[in-house]
Amino acid sequence: MKEADDALMDYIHFLKVERQLADNTVESYRRDLRGYLRHLAESTDAGSLDGVSRQDIIEYLKVLEADGKSARTISRHISSIRSFHQFLVREQITTGDPTVQLDLPKLEMKLPRVLSVEEVDALISAPDRSKPTGVRDRAMLEMLYGTGMRVSECIGMNTGDVHLTMGFARVFGKGGKERIIPLGRTALDAVSVYLNEARPQLLKGGRAQDALFVNARGGRLSRQGVWKLLNEHARTAGITKELTPHILRHSFATHLVENGADLRAIQEMLGHADISTTQIYTHVSKNRLKDVYSQYHPRA
Repeated sequence: MKEADDALMDYIHFLKVERQLADNTVESYRRDLRGYLRHLAESTDAGSLDGVSRQDIIEYLKVLEADGKSARTISRHISSIRSFHQFLVREQITTGDPTVQLDLPKLEMKLPRVLSVEEVDALISAPDRSKPTGVRDRAMLEMLYGTGMRVSECIGMNTGDVHLTMGFARVFGKGGKERIIPLGRTALDAVSVYLNEARPQLLKGGRAQDALFVNARGGRLSRQGVWKLLNEHARTAGITKELTPHILRHSFATHLVENGADLRAIQEMLGHADISTTQIYTHVSKNRLKDVYSQYHPRA
C-alpha cells in the first residue's frame, strides 16, 4: 500500500519534528511499523489503512507471539501501532481507530538491578586520583550517582551547565526537555577539582571544547567510553556483576526511596513523564526490606 508508506513517512516526520523524540526512539517506531505494514500488505484483505480492523492487528500480534517475541516486546509493538493509528485519525487520513479497546499483554514486573550504598562508595573511590583521568572519572561517577541522570545526559553536558555556586546542574533529557537537578556537596567538590585541575590537563594540545567531560584527546566522552570506564572501576572496587551507567541511575532513585524521599520529587529529578514509571522503585525498596527481614528476623 503506497498510501501506507506515505503515511509512515508523515508519522516519522511528526515524531522527529513535533514530538522531538530521540533518534533511537524514532528508529524503534519505524522498525516496528514497517513490520506491521508489511504484514498488512501480505497477510490481510485490508486494501487501505482505513480498512484495517482490530482483528487484523490481533492476527499480527499472534504472529509476533509465534515468533517468540516477549510480552514486553509485543507491548511495545502495540504502543507503536496505537500511536500510529491515533495519528492517522488526527490527520484525517483514516476515519476510525482499530486499536480502541486493544489490550496490552500483562507484563511480568522486571525490577531494576541496583548497587548497595557500600558498593557505590567502593566504585566512586576506585579511580586513581593521581591521574587527570582518575579525577575526571571520580567527578563523573559522583555526577551520575548524585543526580540519577542518564549517561546520554551526562556526556551531553557542557561546562556552562554546571553551576557550582548555586549547586545545581542543567540537563537536557528525552525530546530535548530541560530540567534542573540539585548537586550534593561531594559531587560539587569532585566536579570543582576536575574543572580546576584535571580538565585543563586533558585539553592540553586539544581543540577548544565546551564538553564537561572530555577524553584523553580533548574530545567529548562517548557512551561506550563511559561504559568501559565504569566496568574497569567496578573490577578495581571488587564488584563482579556487570555494570551499566543506568544501574547508577536506578541506585540513585532506590536509595532516595529507601530514605523516605518524596516520589514526586524523584520523578522530577529523573525526568520521568509519568509517575507510574517512578513507582517501580518503591517495589525495589519493598523487596529489599523483605530480604533484610528474611535475613535478620529470628522468626522469618
